[in-house]
Amino acid sequence: MTDRSTIGVGRARACANIALAKYWGKSDETLNLPAVPSLSITLDALVTETTVTLDDALDARAGDVVLFDQKPRDGEDKTRAVELLDRVRAIAGDERRARVETVNHFPTASGLASSASGFAALATAAARAYGVDASLEQLSAWARRSSASAARSLYGGFVELAAGVVGDDSLAARVVAPAEHWDVCIVIALASLKRKKTSSRDGMIETAKTSPYYPAWVACAPGYFREVRDGVLARDLEKVGVAMEASTFAMHASALAARPAVRYYAAATATLLECVESLRSDGVAAYSTMDAGPHVKVLCMRSDAERVREALVATGAAVDVRVARPGPGVQ
Repeated sequence: MTDRSTIGVGRARACANIALAKYWGKSDETLNLPAVPSLSITLDALVTETTVTLDDALDARAGDVVLFDQKPRDGEDKTRAVELLDRVRAIAGDERRARVETVNHFPTASGLASSASGFAALATAAARAYGVDASLEQLSAWARRSSASAARSLYGGFVELAAGVVGDDSLAARVVAPAEHWDVCIVIALASLKRKKTSSRDGMIETAKTSPYYPAWVACAPGYFREVRDGVLARDLEKVGVAMEASTFAMHASALAARPAVRYYAAATATLLECVESLRSDGVAAYSTMDAGPHVKVLCMRSDAERVREALVATGAAVDVRVARPGPGVQ
């Protein structure tokens, strides 16, 4: 993957993914292994670009420099980035510190899977900068340690990530079908541009610890995953859509039942969900999904995407509406 003459600078571009069958909860918090299987679609319109530059002027005391959208980041964001860099450094046998510059071309930490594209890009750029010849499968496993959904963003199209087995650090995602397999779109209705109050990681932990519905979620999630997977392979929009909505609302129900409730809904969310139901009543095959954030993403055929977009805009509840198609893997 890497020519030794290029060691020192690595660049990568990755797309976020939206889970059609949801991941929520961990089987192994130390290795960041998911408790349930998931299946996602990588989206061409949600792009992160990351550059990792090794800097001899940075010593262990100064540490790595992490910039998001040209602004220094500290706290959990930086900690997780440095942990990934440390893993790559250990493999490379190179202790040099790095300057990480990441640009998200969509809202960060608001429920659009920016951690997925961010850590997929970081794992790839770091491997190149440190001269580590890694396969996509290895990069997927490394990215998963930072963000489970990032494992899926290494690949384009429709991607699955199995439930993790405690202690197995090799878990990586794999492609179910390429981007060109199915001419669908995801119409993304942004309910807010604010950072969410509860991170996905914290929300999962609280749900698992305190929600009486969490065991039921873990029990039913594999069934939703199988239905979604079968529907994607058959290009059956209704089958995928019905199972996708069930997966979404079961995930959010388990989170809402935590103490205190883990709530990602906003006032605009209900309006946007009702809009999708109205579209279906009018004969448009459109189905909703939500991640750990207030935004509503709508799965539909490409031929219906503009009608869906116009309807969501007309509600006045969205601050922005974007159309995305199945996108590429990391570049």
